[in-house]
Parts: sequence; C-alpha cells; structure tokens
Amino acid sequence: MEIRDKTVMVLGGWGLVGLGVCRRILLESPRRIVVLSLRKEESRQACAMLACEAGSTELIPEWGDVFALNVFKDRRRAEIIGESALRRRVIDALYDTLTPGILHSYYLNRTITRHAPHVIVDCINTATGLAYQDVYKTVQRARKAQARKQDLSEHVDMLMLTDAIPQLIRHVQVLYQSMIDAGTQCYFKVGTSGTGGMGLNIPYTHSEERPSRTLLSKSALAGAQSLLLFLMARTPGGLITKEVKPAAAIAWKRIEYGEVPGVSLVDCPPEKALKIGRTFRPRDRSCGRPLGKKLESVFIDTGENGIFSLEEFSALTTLEQMEFVTPEEIADNIVFEIKGGNTGHDIINALDNAAMGPTYRAGLMRHSALEKMRQLEDEHGCHSLAFELLGPPRLSKLIFEAHLLRLNYGTMEEVATASPGRMSTALARTLRENSDLRSQIISIGIPILWPDGTMSRGPVVKTPPVVSDDDTFKTDAGTIDRWAESGWVDLRLANCRKWRDRFAKILKEADEISPRDTSSRHLRGRQFWTFDGFIQPGKIVGWIFATEEKGARMK
Repeated sequence: MEIRDKTVMVLGGWGLVGLGVCRRILLESPRRIVVLSLRKEESRQACAMLACEAGSTELIPEWGDVFALNVFKDRRRAEIIGESALRRRVIDALYDTLTPGILHSYYLNRTITRHAPHVIVDCINTATGLAYQDVYKTVQRARKAQARKQDLSEHVDMLMLTDAIPQLIRHVQVLYQSMIDAGTQCYFKVGTSGTGGMGLNIPYTHSEERPSRTLLSKSALAGAQSLLLFLMARTPGGLITKEVKPAAAIAWKRIEYGEVPGVSLVDCPPEKALKIGRTFRPRDRSCGRPLGKKLESVFIDTGENGIFSLEEFSALTTLEQMEFVTPEEIADNIVFEIKGGNTGHDIINALDNAAMGPTYRAGLMRHSALEKMRQLEDEHGCHSLAFELLGPPRLSKLIFEAHLLRLNYGTMEEVATASPGRMSTALARTLRENSDLRSQIISIGIPILWPDGTMSRGPVVKTPPVVSDDDTFKTDAGTIDRWAESGWVDLRLANCRKWRDRFAKILKEADEISPRDTSSRHLRGRQFWTFDGFIQPGKIVGWIFATEEKGARMK
C-alpha cells in the first residue's frame, strides 16, 4: 500500500527500532506519525528528535502502557498489582469474556480508535514485556508461603497476573478488534527470536540455569505471538498482517561516555571482608560501603537490549555469537514490505508457504470415508450425528436440528415452504416418540427446549459453560435465548422460522445461478445441495459456520 498522506502509528516509537522506523517512514511523506511510547517524556523526546526530518508530516506524541487498562496506562505495574482492589480489576479484565465494555476499557483500544491509523508498526518487545514478569519467581514465592501455611490468596492473584499466555491472547484480541474498528489496513510486527538468533546453548543468562527458563519463556511467547498473527492474517475481512523477526542482536542507538544506568558504586576493602557462614544471602543491603556515585564509562546503547560496555559488545557481536543487525536495515525491510515488495523476511508469509494445507489426495479420500461411514450407518440402522467431542455445543445443536428436519421433511424445498408452527409441532412429536434420539441428544450435554419452554436434559449441560460443578446462573428470557442459540436443541416457533428462512435463502442463492453456467465460478450450486436429494446436516452446518457466522477459511 502507499504510505504517502496516510496516518502511521509506531508502537514503541522511542526505542531503537521504533526511531529507525519513524525516520524511514518520514521519507515516504505520511500525513502524520503517531509516536507511542511508555512514558510521556520518551514520546515527546522522540518527536523532538524527528522534527528536523519531518517536513510537512505531523508528529503526534502518545504515551501509555499498551497492555494496561486505560485508567492505569500511566501507572507502574508494581504499584497497581500491589493493591488488591486494583489487582482484581486487572484480573477480571484479563480473564473474563471480551465484551465491548472490557474492550473499550483498554488503553490500546482507546488510542487506536482515536487516531484511526492506516498502518501500525509494532516495535514493542511484547515477548520480553510479558515473559519477564517471571512466573517462575512467582511460583517460588507461592511455594514458600504454602510450606509456611500462609494465606495464598495474594499468591494466587500473582500467579494469574504473571501467566503470560492469557495476557498475550487478550493483547492480540484487543489489538485485532481495535484495528478492525478503526479501519486499519496494515499491521506490521517487529518480533524477536528471544535469543538473538542463538539456540538452546545460548550462554547469556542473568545467573539462572543455562539455558534460562525465563529467556526461553520469551522465545516461547515470541513464537506464540507469531502463530496468533498467522491466524490474524488468515481471517477474512481482516487486514494485511506481517512480521519481521530479527535473529541477531539489534544495535545501536548511541555511543557515549557517561553514567551507566543502574550501577551505584560500593566498596568492600579487604579489612572489611566477611566470613562465609553456613547460610548465604545474595541480597543484603548491609554489605558494601556506598561511595555515593554512579559507575561512569564508555558504553553503547542498544535500546531495549540495554547498555553494554565495549568488551561486552565485542563479545556479543563477534563471530558465532549473536552478531548484530542494524535498525535501519529492519526499517528498510518494513517499508519495502508495506509498499508491496517482497523481502523474503516476512515471517507470516514464510509460515504460509511452509505450512501444509488441504491436499488433493485428502479431497479424493474424503468421499471414500463418508461413503464407508454411510454404509456402516445402513448396516447398523443408526445415524452418526454428534458426540460433542469436537465442539462447540452449537455444532451439535445445529446437526440435531437439521437431522430432525431431515426426518420430517426430507428436502430443503419442503422445509422452505413449511409452516413454522406445524414444524415446531412435528419436531416435538418426533422427539417425544423417538426415545433413542432424545436420549442421544441429552446424554452428550445438549438439552431439548420444548415448544412450551420446558426442558429435557441430562446430568450435564454444556451451555452455559461452567468452571465447577456447583456453578449456578440466573435465568431470564434473554439468557435462555442466548443459551438456546449456543447449544440447546430449540423446538420453539422462532427457531423453526429461522430454519425455514435459512433454507429459503440457500435455495434462492442456488436458483440465481444460471443452468448454463457450468464454470468453476460458483462454489455451491443446486447440484451441490441436492446431490442425494435429502438434507445433509454436516454440509448445512458447514454453510452456516462459513456464511452466517463468518467462519470461513480463506487460505
């Protein structure tokens, strides 16, 4: 796509890669660039640094935590999770179903929908941010508290808040829906391998075991995010989704002499040396004498990866170690891909090309498998309908309802001209008389909702879903309608009317295809639907999922 006169949002715009991306995109004369960073001073400083190169492009500073609720966007995470009420609010937003209310409560949703960018380039190291909350340390603390018979409530909360996978999933959900709502056309992620391109033998850790579990958590999160973006790219009606994944250290932002952040000088002369006892505390503030100044030296700033000394950088980037790639090279690849070029470095395209899809052989053999199963149906005098092992319960519900229509009417034409009231009576009569079919339905957790609103059910009902056996839900007309739609065989008048209209729509679509059009243009003609003359529940439900519920595969 063309970048000129478009709005581009760069997430992590103050960082090493983010600034490089902003500079490169400015050469394409966008209308505006929204430079988002965690802190206000960072985003404003980035805009100030870019101002001399901006020309007519408007630079808009934006700041906040993209993983946080809007009310917490400028607060430190440790501060929020330190208060039980605030902590519970974060947990609820993270683990509850993503409703419009929860979606709109996230800062990321607010800022994307407010700026409505055409392109988003995401340079935030998402995997590091989520994995380095360090679930392993959280587990260690919980186990110590458990051994001491202490209250575990806070530890349970912390385990929920440091489990990175739910956070990643919620982040991608919020990101995707926000971009759809804002009309964003392209999302480009700068990902990570987590190890600078090295393997499980990576020697760089923070005193953990080798390889570091926390480091591998980052790699695992980075891979999980790539697969979620792979699915995003395969969603019909979505947006162009790409990812570049540098597999080397990224350097550099600046080289200077000055204070090294985070290192305050202390001393412990020989005469003050301590004896090593039977116990040892790695962290002890009483040890060492503060000198009241910071370490000063020559350093290279590699952005998100930190500050390195000359010799650290030399070791890191030498042959057979991480080596390195420059942010400018990454930015060039990103812009080239956005504009329609093919660099060969788009991870999503690579996954597309490497993944095995449906095959011609499988398509040929599908017919044989279905014929064999139908033959066994005839031999044993049964119908193989639904077991509720695949899910969702709606699949089973629709299959059983379509089967009931097949038993009573045979063809879609008959259903499409039937009276919904008589249909409701006929389906109910069938289930009253056919105890085997009725038993099969309720035994797999699908209740039967009779025309008068009463229910037949077994000991387990799959909808609504439960967490524990004693879960109880309040009911009203609205909740019953939703549950019936999701996973109850519904014999009421309104649902019968829906089936009649559904079949009428299918037949109308088939009739609009000219009999003379024998090309490959149309996927589902009348012959597709009436090949054996009768309603085929599996085929019907596949159509419902693909068309009514927008669940079609696009690749």
